[in-house]
Amino acid sequence: MGPNRFLVAVLAIAALATPAAADFTLTILHTNDFHSRIEPINKYDSACAAKDAAADKCFGGSARLITAIRARRAAAKNALLVDGGDQFQGSLFYSYYKGKAAAEMMNALGYDAMTVGNHEFDDGPEVLRGFMDAIGFPILLANADISGEPSLAGVLLPATVIEVGGERIGLIGLTPEDTDELASPGPNVTFSDPAEALKREVARLTEAGIDKIVVLSHSGYAVDLRVAASVSGVDVIVGGHSHTYLSNVSEKAAGPYPTWVEAPDGNRVAIVQAYAYGKFLGELNVTWDDAGIVTAATGEPIVMDGQVAEDAALKGRIAELAGPLEEIRHRVVAEAAAVIDGNRESCRVRECEMGNLVADAMLARVKDQGITIAFANGGGLRASIDSGPVTMGEVLTVLPFQNTLSTFKLTGSDVIAALENGVSQVEEVKGRFAQVAGVRYAWTRSVAPNQGRILEVMVQAGGGWAPIDPDKLYGVVANNYVRGGGDGYVVFAESAIDPYDFGPSLDDVVAEYLAAGGAYEPYLDGRIEER
Repeated sequence: MGPNRFLVAVLAIAALATPAAADFTLTILHTNDFHSRIEPINKYDSACAAKDAAADKCFGGSARLITAIRARRAAAKNALLVDGGDQFQGSLFYSYYKGKAAAEMMNALGYDAMTVGNHEFDDGPEVLRGFMDAIGFPILLANADISGEPSLAGVLLPATVIEVGGERIGLIGLTPEDTDELASPGPNVTFSDPAEALKREVARLTEAGIDKIVVLSHSGYAVDLRVAASVSGVDVIVGGHSHTYLSNVSEKAAGPYPTWVEAPDGNRVAIVQAYAYGKFLGELNVTWDDAGIVTAATGEPIVMDGQVAEDAALKGRIAELAGPLEEIRHRVVAEAAAVIDGNRESCRVRECEMGNLVADAMLARVKDQGITIAFANGGGLRASIDSGPVTMGEVLTVLPFQNTLSTFKLTGSDVIAALENGVSQVEEVKGRFAQVAGVRYAWTRSVAPNQGRILEVMVQAGGGWAPIDPDKLYGVVANNYVRGGGDGYVVFAESAIDPYDFGPSLDDVVAEYLAAGGAYEPYLDGRIEER
């Protein structure tokens, strides 16, 4: 049965429901961008060391989340547990088990629904389908045409209706419009504007008498703000993708929880997001009147710190799953003299210490092949590394994508075009921001994207620096993902000369570089300058 016929059938049943006769309150518990952090994390969003665990300095983990979820469900008259996407990718649990461990954990925690994040496509539609077959709840995606993809057609639905406390709640899923650049969905899946897809699905739900609509949006906070202001009929948007922390009590928050936006029909939309990695459990209490209008929405993300006990049974199961991973991740490969900052708020907008490390390591590995410039996309750097012993598990947490080194040649003008792409979406903190080695560049956000934001590019020449020559060929190294056009680096895919995409694995290259010279000293040297 195709997705549209299935939804129509569900909505036809929903249309027969008796309208609510009184106010209805729903507690929406939510997570987003969990990224395979099945075990607890430290304050740098990386693996939690034994010393930190002993000192109650760890956060999150599935065993801690299940305790909080059970408690909050018990306290709520009506509750719904949903996820804003990107359960995949981020630790050895995903590298080793793919979606199987994620499915087991989400089933144990009792999720009611989730949306597809871009990382759910990292290993193609087939792995996503295997995950779908293993979970006991719907996963949704409205702004993609999957009709030509055999593994997803008729199975991955745009929307669903779930009954809670005698009321029917319409749920719609969204994912980034540029997922084809961010992941590996294959040639049979195409993505579209989330606002237009949302209008279509809201119209179907509304026509069938559904007047309580929650959107699970893996589109990013900025897109959610725009979509909420352009689509009528939506009550709540549970967000993801941008790892945004919303709060009413923290100075570090990007906005209030919820953030209210007025829709074209004059009603207000409540937008929430709960950072990432299971560090918080979002809790939004929403009240609708008998006309289906939201009259109140209040709440706050609950921090999953040491005050929340880990469930013993699930912790034991996680330890079983971790067994095959132990030898890999506990092998000490290097020493860090200080924290190496790999925070997304650093690495996606400016020069960062982790970007310098990774780009330097890439360039050092292939410099004897005539390569002089290295590109590392900021979105490929997923965590910081604490000071002290560095394990392979920590390196893999930073670099979880199993990328290889790609080498090729580019003209100077194409290098500049690549850098333009890197700063083209900096306002949205997108992962295409270019961390570099062997090159320095200055840029400005006062110019429109791809219209000359790059002001100056200097390349190493002898013992100094010289302006890049637009007509000269330069040897370049990047990871195989961006070389293939990922993160908008179409110039790499279309203009690379003599590419070789099967070099050593990036994680091994970085681990060996870290180990080569004693305790690694993280640093910044001004190679990227915003003017």
